[in-house]
Amino acid sequence: MSAAADQILAASVAQSIPEDSRLSSIAPSLTYSEDSEDQDEPRAPEPHRKRRASTRLISQSASDIQRITGESTQQLIKRCCGAGCCMNFQKKKQGIEYEEVPLPDNDAFRSLGLNIKEIPTHLTGITDLPEQFIFLEKQGRRRSQTASPADSGISLGNETSSENQSPESLAHAVNRLELEDLNTSIQPPSFVQPHPPYHVYPAKIQNTRELTGLGAQKRTFHFDLDITDYPNEDNLDFKVGGAIGVSAPNDTPLVELVLDLLLVPRFLRDKPVLLRTTKGRWPTVWGDEQARELVTTRRALLTWCSDIQSHPPTKPLLRVLAEHCHDPNEKKILMFLCSGEGQGVFCDFRTGPHISISQILSAFPSAKPPMDVLLTVLQPLMPRFYSLSNDPHESYEFRDGKQHRIIEIAVTVHETADWRGGNRTGVGSGFFQRQALSFLDLQSRSEKSPQLYIPMFKGLMANPLAKQFVTDGPMLLIGAGVGIAPFRGFVQRRLKNANCANKVWVLQGIRDSLVDELYSGEWGVHEDEVKRVIQSRSGEGRYVQEEVINQADLVWYIINSIDGRVFVCGSSKGMGEGVEEALIKVAMAKGNLEHDEAKKFWELKKEVGQYIAETW
Repeated sequence: MSAAADQILAASVAQSIPEDSRLSSIAPSLTYSEDSEDQDEPRAPEPHRKRRASTRLISQSASDIQRITGESTQQLIKRCCGAGCCMNFQKKKQGIEYEEVPLPDNDAFRSLGLNIKEIPTHLTGITDLPEQFIFLEKQGRRRSQTASPADSGISLGNETSSENQSPESLAHAVNRLELEDLNTSIQPPSFVQPHPPYHVYPAKIQNTRELTGLGAQKRTFHFDLDITDYPNEDNLDFKVGGAIGVSAPNDTPLVELVLDLLLVPRFLRDKPVLLRTTKGRWPTVWGDEQARELVTTRRALLTWCSDIQSHPPTKPLLRVLAEHCHDPNEKKILMFLCSGEGQGVFCDFRTGPHISISQILSAFPSAKPPMDVLLTVLQPLMPRFYSLSNDPHESYEFRDGKQHRIIEIAVTVHETADWRGGNRTGVGSGFFQRQALSFLDLQSRSEKSPQLYIPMFKGLMANPLAKQFVTDGPMLLIGAGVGIAPFRGFVQRRLKNANCANKVWVLQGIRDSLVDELYSGEWGVHEDEVKRVIQSRSGEGRYVQEEVINQADLVWYIINSIDGRVFVCGSSKGMGEGVEEALIKVAMAKGNLEHDEAKKFWELKKEVGQYIAETW
């Protein structure tokens, strides 16, 4: 849009703002009147169009696609390679010889849903075998690189060149693993470096409870974490709306299963081993791109450094499995998936049901790659981030004659179907659920203070929610599900400031207030004065984006006030996209703008920090 067009839009918006909305003396209340003349007139229902009996209507809009697939159209497009291979799925080509390959006869393979009938005897465009840059070596082997002391307290050091180091000194360096005095059952090895300069701190769980009731579609847990002894790094304090990072480990039974499938002897799993890399950041997260040498264990690497359940399979992974596959038929199938002829099957495989590493290894039981080769093609295990749900400056607890500082977070557990017939959780949410259930179980057995921890780190206190929460202007907080959690801290902080009284409103979207209204009665104020709950599966049966349109007067007043802020937090699927479109409709109705002008209006508000959306 040109500068002249921007000026015209700004002038149009300014003229459309009601005179009283520019005054800060009176703010509209958080109510909805069915008789409001500002609401859009209901549209007459469109006449039903008859369809041919031979057709079946699957979807007729982007929202229908999202309802059926669980993903937006844009998300589906991003996952497509764009080669049109899905249109040529399993089409035979003339002049090519095919063979029928026996498929593995196990439940794991059947769960993959691979639609393979016949495979070309000659495959082209096969993915190259990826370069191995991770090596696990026995102590005493000659090393070609010197270590970086920044990697870990247990790195081998660079004071003496590896060529001149004796096997005895190397063995001594390996044994230094015990000198780090780090319990890797509650926090990752120090070389992980999730967010330099912030290292992981095991925060003790002071208390936990389930926020959702029996029958909720998703379980949400609240955690009180004791950060009294958290290191003071660069004087960056915890902030309202800030987010902490959590280095959640892979589930212990799942790690054990992968080690079993790789035939790693049990006596080696916790034995010190020399890890050597030739490039990249791994096993750190945001460390420097460089070669590394350090001492660790195979279990620690698979627990804290490589993601074994979150990412869809890649061709390099399948190519490595094929290279180390002993069964010829399994190898043919894996090579087919890595070839140009198998591109359509691979796309269907990759975008289908969620698949874990243990599931693939179980589906192709003769594939036994060395552990360091497999680590080369796995994705790094990344931290998960969770917004604070309290005002961290005012949350303290006195016990044992000492003042303890507490931060609070809420975590919703995400479950997907498991190929064994049950459900599995995400890495982060599953870890939190296991810790919460273990804590509650220990409490039920009269253990006063269970010793359970969350490996967390500071350093993300300057996210958009925290950065823009700095003024005393009117504020509208729109959230759904666990996205409402950071707003609880906002309200706690704002209502302690006399200048912010009667200047904060909350729209909370939930399914059913009886089972999943988070933090009901815990906002520290008379909730009916600042908060409106919108239920999608009970009562009114509406979504929060519909309430945004109903509250058009309030939205328009806030966004056009001095220092007014509109915050949106929650899932981008459905809620985030729906709220964004609802805000555009509000601008169209209240500002007399066309759709593109209204969209530009909110883009400008986002640029100046008045419209802040944190969705995932």
